[in-house]
Amino acid sequence: MKWLADYVEKLDIPWQVLFWIGIIIVSILLVWAVSKIIKAFFRKIGKKKKALHIVFFGNVASFAVAVAVIILIISSFSGANAVWKTMLGGTAIVSAVLAFAAQDVIKDILAGLMISLNKPFDIGDRIVLDDGTAGIVEDMTLRHVVIRTLHTFRVVIPNSRINAMLLTNYSYKREDRSAELFYSVGYDSDMDLVKETIAKAVEESPYSYPAMKDSDGNEKYAPVLFRRFADSALIMSVAVFYKRGNPTELVIDDVNVRVREALIAAGIEIPYNYVNVVKKG
Repeated sequence: MKWLADYVEKLDIPWQVLFWIGIIIVSILLVWAVSKIIKAFFRKIGKKKKALHIVFFGNVASFAVAVAVIILIISSFSGANAVWKTMLGGTAIVSAVLAFAAQDVIKDILAGLMISLNKPFDIGDRIVLDDGTAGIVEDMTLRHVVIRTLHTFRVVIPNSRINAMLLTNYSYKREDRSAELFYSVGYDSDMDLVKETIAKAVEESPYSYPAMKDSDGNEKYAPVLFRRFADSALIMSVAVFYKRGNPTELVIDDVNVRVREALIAAGIEIPYNYVNVVKKG
């Protein structure tokens, strides 16, 4: 592109400015078009499944192309090229300032690389973070992971932060999803009746299905378990499995309502915290 730079040098100043503006506009449109093509290419590679590493490396490729186009345009002009070399080849202080300013960006990109390679979660997985954030992994950019929560809410978390978090993946290497639900019953409750009542309520939900197998290979629902003694209740738990595409909050709402109504109908106490006061004398 040296001939183009030489041609611009011969123009009057106003025309040089207009030419620079035109180059910038064309470069932006070129980067946008190439980025679209690259993302479409990676989507085609991923076929119907939008895998996390494909999404991430597609974004990396788009960013690399944008940087390459910018450097190519700048290096085509001798004046700008001289300024560019001066900035990069000057003092170590400039390099240190740039490195300090970009450390968060670099940290997020490296964390994104580690996540895409190790894949503790994938696009479409339901995860719960140690800060209580829960939802479906929707996208991953160079710097952020996008989690879709209830309805249209989105939580955008830096890659470096989520990479350091403890998380629970309810879809890890599975085509379905699951949720663990807890219920409190009174101390005097019949355990067999409690387990039978909760299990039946879960099975009657249109969202749940038998995703576990017994020793003979037959499909079955997850068992209801007695987990621990609480101050005023016995804590039961059950895992509910459901198909992808069903909103988790809707599944939990349906099962909880059914379990509550079933416990009440069976005469099983649903306790709340209370204090016994004993008066002597």
